[in-house]
Amino acid sequence: MEFGKKEFIDSITKSYSPKGDAIQLGSGLFGGEVVGEAKVNLALKMMNRHGLIAGATGTGKTRTLQLVAEQLSEKAVPIFMLDVKGDLSGLAQAGQPNAALLERGELVGIPFEPASFPVAIFSLSGKLGTPMRITVEDFGPVMLARILDLNETQTGVLAAIFKYAEDQQWPIVDLLDLKKLLSYLTDGPGAAEIKENYGKISTATSGTILRKIVAIEQQGIAHIFGEKAFDVNDLFEKVDGRGVISLLNIADVQDQPLVYATFLLSLLAQLFKKLPEVGDLDRPKLVFFFDEAHLLFNGASKTFLTQVEQIVRLIRSKGVGVFFCTQAATDIPESVLGQLGNRIQHALRAFTPNDADNLRKTVKTYPNSSFYEIDKILTSLGTGQALITVLNEKGIPTEVVATHLVPARAVMGPCSPDVYTAIVRDASFADKYQQAINRRSAAEIVEEKMHSFERQQQQQAEAKAKTTARKSSRQTPYEAAKTQASRTLAREGAKLLGKVATGILNAIFKKK
Repeated sequence: MEFGKKEFIDSITKSYSPKGDAIQLGSGLFGGEVVGEAKVNLALKMMNRHGLIAGATGTGKTRTLQLVAEQLSEKAVPIFMLDVKGDLSGLAQAGQPNAALLERGELVGIPFEPASFPVAIFSLSGKLGTPMRITVEDFGPVMLARILDLNETQTGVLAAIFKYAEDQQWPIVDLLDLKKLLSYLTDGPGAAEIKENYGKISTATSGTILRKIVAIEQQGIAHIFGEKAFDVNDLFEKVDGRGVISLLNIADVQDQPLVYATFLLSLLAQLFKKLPEVGDLDRPKLVFFFDEAHLLFNGASKTFLTQVEQIVRLIRSKGVGVFFCTQAATDIPESVLGQLGNRIQHALRAFTPNDADNLRKTVKTYPNSSFYEIDKILTSLGTGQALITVLNEKGIPTEVVATHLVPARAVMGPCSPDVYTAIVRDASFADKYQQAINRRSAAEIVEEKMHSFERQQQQQAEAKAKTTARKSSRQTPYEAAKTQASRTLAREGAKLLGKVATGILNAIFKKK
């Protein structure tokens, strides 16, 4: 049965017209033309059911991130985004109308109106924004093992060290704390204690972990561990009733993708740990965009993947929505992909056999369509167009629709240097995180324990020497002379025995 334009409009309108607040994504494409009446919306109350924004390089993923973030901000929802190239700071400046933007707005039936949005800028190095730090103990052994590239045995040892520190209430704030603790529990006074209660740490395993920690330090990224640690509650700020768009600019640490990807996951873990249960809300408390998501999963251990899956599955009950952004749906493990109910898929290319395989796999993740051949539409979408299916207000996947997307309203690129400087300088919490602090933690505690141990050893040696001296002082002259004679006799006897043995050996070899 063939469906005409009217059936298309009716179907899309039925699927994408929620009763409550919604994000306007664009208008449907039918027969290669934009149908302005077929509005495609995403219900705000379903955005904590997570989502995927995918597509080949240059197909418009970043602009889609921007248009969704803009509308969330307007609806008082805070956003956290990774700014890979530093070109999302333009959200702080209103865009300039041009023929292309005006035409796109007219086509989708949503006129283009320039606007700027409240932005906060963070940086792992502290050079490009307000510093973002985390303590080693909050980062946790599983994530630390991920960036140190430890095997299962080494990860187990790391977990035991963390457990020991937790039981002793020794804070592990930075990598120095971890190195000191590692040495103390391997070759120091703590070795016997950890062996009895947690298992022995071999010198080889300890050495490997230590070398990998040093390698991280040499790469210049050790400063992300420390205090004052970033408080995830600062991601929920609003200005004039609009949600703040928090950007983590990693332009200066792009050569450390595993580090910043794992750091993002650690923020999610902190949100999961600290936020109260809120159930289903009319709008999410925060939407977290996880760009370059494939970096998180490549080569990840089973333990690590299990932790990611658990966080994604459970964090929606805390009112947080997570959108993974990557080139293809196949970049995301099935256990995680199955939890992403909202899909925005930009064009895919099929230039190589591997591309064709990814295309086939991606097609299987979409429901059947009455209006499109999914494989053909995915390879023919233009820039700023996407294949979309979301969850309606009843949690049911909507009709698949090829969509001409709404244009972003702010600058699509970096903001001006003056604006950037002002954002960083005037941030409400700039002073809160600017200066690193150093409190008493595991490193200092281990130093105190070592000094105490050394003093105790010295005191024992001195006590033994005094005991020996007292015993000597109590001897009569006869006893002292007898003791000295015994020592001399023993010494001379040993010499004589040595000479006899030497003579016998010489005689034996001479005979031969």
